[in-house]
Amino acid sequence: MQPVERVEGRAYPLGLKNVDTDIIIPAKWLKTISRSGLGKGAFETLRAVDGNVFDDPEYAGAQILIAGDNFGCGSSREHAAWAMADLGIRAVIAPSFSDIFSGNAFKNGLLSIVLPQNAIDRLMDVAKTDPIHIELETQTVTTPFQDRFEFEIDPFRKHCLLNGVDEIGLTLQSSDAISTYETKIAASQPWLVPIAA
Repeated sequence: MQPVERVEGRAYPLGLKNVDTDIIIPAKWLKTISRSGLGKGAFETLRAVDGNVFDDPEYAGAQILIAGDNFGCGSSREHAAWAMADLGIRAVIAPSFSDIFSGNAFKNGLLSIVLPQNAIDRLMDVAKTDPIHIELETQTVTTPFQDRFEFEIDPFRKHCLLNGVDEIGLTLQSSDAISTYETKIAASQPWLVPIAA
């Protein structure tokens, strides 16, 4: 997983409430277990509308999405986080998130930031013309106009995102301790050791 220290640049000013996982990535795209290529289907129904923010050259390459309340509701499909990452989005700012989406986003290195609606409204205005800066270490979202919004994040999630470590990576960091424990158990309780075939 790529570390997330800061994310900056233009942001998609989406602002819609209740964007569910079917809007993020329609079900017809769920036939794959590959994380690559899903960006083509990300927000497909919204992108079918002329003048949408995702296909506006003004926001090309945006790594931040500003959304409305209850972002990521609906099904538990992890493909939603994969599709957003494949589209190039590294952070989503909204007043609230579905718990399942927020967990999937974290596990895939996508920063989900909760800010109050007045901050979202301000960031929506700024995003139309100027870049936004997110600093995970200081837990702040800033703009070129001296706006500064602080956000909360679980310390464990912050550590993992800053260090680019997922659950497997965390386990591997303890491989020496795991090996030592397994050797000790094999010696003291040999009946727990599987017999080689």
